[in-house]
Amino acid sequence: MDNLIYILFICTVAPLTLMLLLLKKRSKLILGYMLIGIFVSLFVSELNSILLSVFNGDMLYVTTTITPVTEEIVKAVPVLLYAALFSDDREKLMTIAFAAGIGFAMFENMVILVQNIENVTMGWAVIRGFSTALMHGVCTAAVGYGMSFIRKRRKLFYCGTFALLSLASIYHGIFNMLVQSDYKYLGFVLPAVTYIPILIYVLKNAKSGKNKKVKVNGE
Repeated sequence: MDNLIYILFICTVAPLTLMLLLLKKRSKLILGYMLIGIFVSLFVSELNSILLSVFNGDMLYVTTTITPVTEEIVKAVPVLLYAALFSDDREKLMTIAFAAGIGFAMFENMVILVQNIENVTMGWAVIRGFSTALMHGVCTAAVGYGMSFIRKRRKLFYCGTFALLSLASIYHGIFNMLVQSDYKYLGFVLPAVTYIPILIYVLKNAKSGKNKKVKVNGE
């Protein structure tokens, strides 16, 4: 099974890497962070296996207490590095963070698919695609968005980063707890409810940006 996961990883990453070489700057950055998310997902899949064995296979405890913390920290590291070294542009940080989260979720879904190929259904695919994957994207996007506020504030940087990672981990843990409880349908809709305000915010910013360009050109 491990070999199958690595085969899947190569088949996914290879064409995307070749495509990356042909893209322009902004598109290249977004796809690059999707690829980073896939790399991180491969690493985390191995880490989660170790953690599960350490805690005697207690899936509920590990997925609601341990993996939300480890996954959100590892996912956020590339975004934190970009914020610290290159830019605090809010739109850019939120976009690459969301891309990293979606890349992570895509490969995680593939791993779970090949590990449970005989049990998966169309309903499983819809939930994993529109709920779990969205949750990963939202969590990482929140960290990227928050970093745009604290990146240049030294007094807030460390405690702010800790707060953002804590927020993402708690949200992730709540989602995992809900989807494994009698209230699983609340868990399924939670990421969508969170995503809608983010989408509205991005669309409004894009519209206002276009209006500014029109005014400048008109002048």
